Amino acid sequence: MASRRGAPPLPLRLRRLLRSPISRCACFIVALTVLLVVLSLRQIARVDLPRPDLPHQVPNEQLWGSNGYGYHACVTPTHRYIAPIESDRYMTVRSNGGLNQMRTGICDMIAVARLVNATLVIPQLDKRSFWQDTSTFKDIFNEPGFIKALEGDVHIVSDLPESLQSAPRARKHFTSWSGASYYEEVKELWKDHKVVHIPKSDSRLANNGLPIDIQRLRCRCLYQALRFADPIEDLGKKLVERLKSRGKFIALHLRYEKDMLAFTGCTYGLSESEADELRIMREKTSHWKLKDINSTEQRSGGNCPLTPSEVGMFLRAMGYTKSTWIYIAAGEIYGGDKYISKLRSYFPNLVSKEVLATKEELEKFKNHASQVAALDYIISVESDVFIPSHSGNMARAVEGHRRFLGHRKTLTPDRKGLVELFFLLEKGELMEGPKLSSLVTKMHKYRQGAPRKRYASLPGSKGRARLRTEESFYENPFPECICLTRKH
Repeated sequence: MASRRGAPPLPLRLRRLLRSPISRCACFIVALTVLLVVLSLRQIARVDLPRPDLPHQVPNEQLWGSNGYGYHACVTPTHRYIAPIESDRYMTVRSNGGLNQMRTGICDMIAVARLVNATLVIPQLDKRSFWQDTSTFKDIFNEPGFIKALEGDVHIVSDLPESLQSAPRARKHFTSWSGASYYEEVKELWKDHKVVHIPKSDSRLANNGLPIDIQRLRCRCLYQALRFADPIEDLGKKLVERLKSRGKFIALHLRYEKDMLAFTGCTYGLSESEADELRIMREKTSHWKLKDINSTEQRSGGNCPLTPSEVGMFLRAMGYTKSTWIYIAAGEIYGGDKYISKLRSYFPNLVSKEVLATKEELEKFKNHASQVAALDYIISVESDVFIPSHSGNMARAVEGHRRFLGHRKTLTPDRKGLVELFFLLEKGELMEGPKLSSLVTKMHKYRQGAPRKRYASLPGSKGRARLRTEESFYENPFPECICLTRKH
């Protein structure tokens, strides 16, 4: 007989069983277990969902690894190369620019001295650049070691012989990016003068088309002979050791300095008063030829350094985690903590030489910007990953040096492509998270310092103007100074 509610009655034996205390307890345990399982599954589902506030997981090898693919440095002269011939010709040089512009310029002058068979007097360093550094050659470089290392290539002296101190000198501005044939003609200068003075040393040699022994001489000069002075080398090595004791680290060349922003006219994210300050600085600097600059066009064209905040977003998108150690290789950041704080919120382990070194260790370098820049250079070359936020003399020199040492990982941001993505972020059409990470990592798949030959001039460039668009020899000395075997 059916119950009044329409459901069939439970068997008497089962009803008695359910009324027992033991059965009720068992039912409760089963129900609780089922509930906990359901809640756990829901929690797992939440964890597995993409988190927009976390970078995507990238294998360590992909973040930190590099592969030289069997290529090695090769700078040994060919069998055709002979020792320099004694000469009564002398070259005096004034090296212009910042530290790395002077370094590459000095090595160009070594090669030129070899081409014209002249004795090179130790160059005078630039004391009139933005940094106003009074350092002499021996303050920054190991002068005796430099002379000794190149004695089989070029005669180098610390000063002119006394008999030539007051002798008349020819003054010559060598044409930029010139080849060996140009310097064959330049030899004529020494017919009437024993001393020729060169007021500028930067970019005096072509990137391509030079004899292989001249190219290898440039590499021997920059990577082996032109060592920093002992106090700089010693402190640089100490700082590298202190960083490596904390684990792998990135050296970030953050070109967010006042002179760079003023020179490029990049004012994105700055206040109106800051933009005016930079414009006035640019207008007052006579050797900066371009005065009226459209900041928006500069940025969209990829010509502006990434802001500290943009660097943070870029690194997160590439998969670097919050625990990553980052060394800031730069001068004083414009705006100070006002602009660096966002990067620090992404990566709290942000350090500089002022943090790593004691006041006593840095005291001897005070007011000598080129010597301080040399410390940044040493740390950048030895870092696990080097990242420049803008192209420039230091970025190019460090990348070339790292290529020479086995293609150490150098991650070069695609500034133009990144700005397009950051614009979508600003409009709310894209969010930080897996989608941004996927786009950024694909964009930089082939921008990590793998072996490749030096780029030629840009398509469509003509005449001497095309030389300006070639990739710098010192940015990538492949193939002349990098070989596939160790036999060279």
